[in-house]
Amino acid sequence: MTTLRHRATRWFHASLGARVVALFLGLLALVQIASFSAISVGLNGHARSTLPDQLAVGERVLKALLDQRAQTLTEAARVLAADYGFREAVLSGDRPTIGSVLENHGERIGATEVALLGTDFSLIATAGHGMERSDLAPAAAALAALPAHSSGTSGLVLVQGRPHQLVLVPMKAPLQVGWVAMGFPLDDRLGKDMRQLSALHLTLLAREQAEAPWHSMLSTLSPAAAQRLAGQDWPAQPPGMTPVLVDGEEFGVRGRWLTALGEPRAGAEPGAAVLALVSLSIDAATRTPRDLQYGLLAITLLAFGIFAVGSLYTTRRVTTPLRQLTQAAERLGSGDYDTPMRGLGRSDEIGQLAQSFEAMRVSVAEQQAQNLRLAYWDTLTGLPNRAQFGKAVAQAIADAGESRAPVAVLMLDLDRFKHVNDVLGYHFGDLLLQAVGERLTQQVMRDGDLVARLSGDEFAVLLRSGDAALADSVAQRIARAFEQPLTLQEQKVDMGAGIGIACWPEHAADADTLINRAEVAMYAAKHRGSGMLMYDPALDAASAQTLTLLGELRQAVEHGELRLFLQPKLALGTGAVVGAEALLRWQHPTRGLVPPIQFIPFAEQTGFIRTLTMWVFEASAQAWRDLHADGTVLVLSVNLSTRDLLDQDLPAKFERLLLKHRVPAEAFCLEITESAIMVDPQRSLDTLKRLSGMGFKLSIDDFGTGHSSFAQLGGLPVDELKIDKSFVMAMESDPKQARIVQSIIDMAHTLDLTVVAEGVEDAKAWDLLRDLRCDQAQGYHMGKPMPANDFLAWSARWVERRRMPGAPAATTLLH
Repeated sequence: MTTLRHRATRWFHASLGARVVALFLGLLALVQIASFSAISVGLNGHARSTLPDQLAVGERVLKALLDQRAQTLTEAARVLAADYGFREAVLSGDRPTIGSVLENHGERIGATEVALLGTDFSLIATAGHGMERSDLAPAAAALAALPAHSSGTSGLVLVQGRPHQLVLVPMKAPLQVGWVAMGFPLDDRLGKDMRQLSALHLTLLAREQAEAPWHSMLSTLSPAAAQRLAGQDWPAQPPGMTPVLVDGEEFGVRGRWLTALGEPRAGAEPGAAVLALVSLSIDAATRTPRDLQYGLLAITLLAFGIFAVGSLYTTRRVTTPLRQLTQAAERLGSGDYDTPMRGLGRSDEIGQLAQSFEAMRVSVAEQQAQNLRLAYWDTLTGLPNRAQFGKAVAQAIADAGESRAPVAVLMLDLDRFKHVNDVLGYHFGDLLLQAVGERLTQQVMRDGDLVARLSGDEFAVLLRSGDAALADSVAQRIARAFEQPLTLQEQKVDMGAGIGIACWPEHAADADTLINRAEVAMYAAKHRGSGMLMYDPALDAASAQTLTLLGELRQAVEHGELRLFLQPKLALGTGAVVGAEALLRWQHPTRGLVPPIQFIPFAEQTGFIRTLTMWVFEASAQAWRDLHADGTVLVLSVNLSTRDLLDQDLPAKFERLLLKHRVPAEAFCLEITESAIMVDPQRSLDTLKRLSGMGFKLSIDDFGTGHSSFAQLGGLPVDELKIDKSFVMAMESDPKQARIVQSIIDMAHTLDLTVVAEGVEDAKAWDLLRDLRCDQAQGYHMGKPMPANDFLAWSARWVERRRMPGAPAATTLLH
């Protein structure tokens, strides 16, 4: 029962239709109950207020009935008294004729008593059977004592305790020779006439003397009710309406005194008397209003039901479309944008809401389709992008399943594309990329194979069920296609490409590794200038030894074996600590601290360097936040590799980590080598611009060892230049090297770049660099790389030593 009530309550609160219907029905019920109560009270009050009037009317009806009967008897007696034959019979003493005439007249009017009395009220003849002969003469004598009228005398007399209506008419010939008496008892006929005329009950109570108890002589009530009325103590004056409870039913009673011995004197009990009581059941009096109430209640319930059905129908007309719209919104929320809305044909507010939802659905569907195109398709060429290509390769491997049907991936990187962009402009470069995509698509002829543009000028081809021989054939066909110049806007362009090939399952076990190894082969092909190259384990760390190292590196990341070290960077002018370079160290559980030279180059070859870069960046963000909390504000330098620069998602990855640790981008300086930029200058430049736009400082590391020039530096969004330590360490002994360092510093300052010298190993190098106006220094002379947790303590010691009274020049305090 509780569960059912709980479900009903939950349905009520959850259903708008239920609440609307309940509100409407509640208001209707409130109005109907108030109306019903008011009408009921009014009808009952009216019925009770009119009850005394009804009883008074009944009393007058009773009087009229008695007067009418008396008039009838009087007229009949006068006719009899005036009958010539009857008078002759009386004067002649013809008793048989007298008796016959009396009997005939009595039967004609229904009288039970017809008699001829002498002037002394002696009984001469009678034809009745309503009272004893001995009682008739005294009754007539008592009646004669009442005031007489010319037409005769009438009244009620008690004969043996029963009331009779009796009339006396004098018989004259021409002198009075006797009396004609006619009468009948007050019996049930009077009660029936009373009921027919007034719908009231009549009860006649009689007593022979003042102290005698009342006896019921006539009553249309039940015997028990009549006896109950007879037992009442009725006052001397005729009572008004009196409520009497009879057998659990309430009656309203009104009485009228009737007597054969004259009217009762004021203030005195009458003697022999008759009390006529007219009564009406109060329940019966209110029955008609009650029937009206029941009818009104039935109409109310019927209206309530009709209103409930109408409300439910109307509410469903509203809630059903709303429910459909709710379901449609849920479908939209779950990503179903294909199912159209219902109720679009309605012209009301629901229809307008449905049309708005439909417009929103179409708009969201178009936006979703656009997002999907942006997420999985290259907007420039219309080819699948890197994400879509990766999914396709994974699906091709999954489809191959147990059959182990080979899957091949070809990676292409265009030659001289940056030069074309620089000479002919970016718009021409876009047209060139579109033409390359079309030409590649023409060379891939099988259904199910796929051509994609991964980024910049890098394309890829997926060959389903393609072994190494087929991949080699397709690669040669593509190479031959690129031997033909492309003609765009009346401009012929000779294009080549480096092509790398990798096959599953021969070269990789999963899609990511397969794509990565095709990329390794592609870079090797470009580096060697061989045009195309099949992947070989010798190209990277795919040998047994390097595979073990790769697994150990993954384990190092997962098990927390990596450590973050910081090497301080100081301002040469003041000796203040202005930054630190973040360096990675590997605390191997068995080999101890592994030197970076033993795993960093391998990580760069395998692409795992991206994972290490992200680890260093996140650890540096945590370290910077800890230093900042202790009041130390500095810039941390993080190194980026070639593969990092080619990762188009690198800025987004850094942004997520900055938000995660609540660290500003201005807290970092990203160091890039010249060689890393030269691998793919255009893609590297795009990445650097995005990073600079985010607020990162950018630094060219190991400047002077690569192929870059100051002219190229002017086109890069860099803020800092680090002089390679080979120049710094040699400038003390070789003046030419010192002049080179001087030139680098001067030219860097011309470009508004901060100059950092690394490899400062002694105080002489410090003093010389300071004299050459170098900005910052980094090296073992100031501080070796140290665990990040020790940096604060070192910094405090360094600051304290600088504050010591009489301390020598900063360069002498760095030992």
